[in-house]
Amino acid sequence: MALLQLQKDVEKLTRSARLSDTVEDVDKIIELLSEARERVAAANDPHTTSLTLTKLQNPIREGLDTLNNDLRNVHKAQKDFEKALKAAFSKTKGTLPTDHDPMESHETLINRAVAMHLLREGQFGVASTFISEAQPQPQSQHLPSSHPSPATLQAPLSRSVTPTDEIITDADIPTDLNAWQSQALQTAFAEMYSILSSLKNRDLLPAITWARTNCAELEARGSNLEFELCKLQYIWLFKGPSFNGLPDNPRNGVLGALQYGKENFGRFQHRHLKEIQKLSCALVYSSNLGMSPYHSIFDITQAFEEVAASFTREFCSLLGLSAESPLYVAATAGALALPQLIKYTTMTKAKGTEWTTANELAFETPLPKSMMYHSIFVCPVSKEQTTEANPPVILPCGHVLARESLQKLAKGSRYKCPYCPSEGLMKDAKEIIL
Repeated sequence: MALLQLQKDVEKLTRSARLSDTVEDVDKIIELLSEARERVAAANDPHTTSLTLTKLQNPIREGLDTLNNDLRNVHKAQKDFEKALKAAFSKTKGTLPTDHDPMESHETLINRAVAMHLLREGQFGVASTFISEAQPQPQSQHLPSSHPSPATLQAPLSRSVTPTDEIITDADIPTDLNAWQSQALQTAFAEMYSILSSLKNRDLLPAITWARTNCAELEARGSNLEFELCKLQYIWLFKGPSFNGLPDNPRNGVLGALQYGKENFGRFQHRHLKEIQKLSCALVYSSNLGMSPYHSIFDITQAFEEVAASFTREFCSLLGLSAESPLYVAATAGALALPQLIKYTTMTKAKGTEWTTANELAFETPLPKSMMYHSIFVCPVSKEQTTEANPPVILPCGHVLARESLQKLAKGSRYKCPYCPSEGLMKDAKEIIL
């Protein structure tokens, strides 16, 4: 509940605290002053100068009042958000130990995660500044010519970006922060950001071109991205100019969709023949598609958002990266775990006990399904997560625990289940593969 409330507070802050309004107010004042200066210079008359300055007083005063009012609104919104943060964290009683920072020795990895997040978001100028400040270079040292300057990193993304021929794998991702300014990484993320912007504007062609260029790698992964993009383009054309806003010509509408299907669907028949048949049969119901059996196929209310997510996932996978930003996932999971961690630490401190085992998980933190990347099992006896060397085993009575825990409980070849009166032999315990 606290996390949801904080999200609402962030949205409220975004709506109300807009410094862009203040910048617009300043631009208007500058424009008024510039126009007045031009009039005075053109007239070259003391009377005109006095009259112009007199007329300028009220607009300038009103502009400054509006400017100050906007700044007050920003300040008030920031104060309200500060109070909301304090209220949210004050509900979580207790403190975390501060004598040891487990991430102190991983500064490079943290900086790498931050740099990666900024690059993934298309914030190339911010990423360049962060990299230079996180690992400053001597005054006399210059970056190699293969590294773009901050001005290059801040270039607009509307330009055409040539796709990289080589696939970047995780092993190629540099640990040295300076190497994050390489042209290959900047170009790859700029291309992804540019295609996502096109998808947001309902332009599928750049994404289709990228998918066709990388069709061999996508098919090897079993991806259907290229077909899904072509299918959505077919439906987009099928709905006609009154819906898609494209020019009313033979390449648009039902006939345009039919022509597009003839040109592009042939290469997908071996995997998607049934779907192609449904898309083709829908032509018969073009005048009354809403009452046809194919109505659900042509409902694209969320289609562009879904295909954008699929594109991001596939694009990042070909770069050897996860679809979600690791920094976002780590920060969100940490925020969810923090209240329970503070509560546990406070309770153990009150009991005079300590959490000392490095591999011990004192409790499990429930996370959203989107953050569950693989199945895990935490032994209820040792509180340790099972591994390949220490896999989970199931007893004949149905209880599951780690193999090392079972070995410690066993006396010779026999054991007694820690959760029920059942007893058995070690050889009866079966390993579980998750």
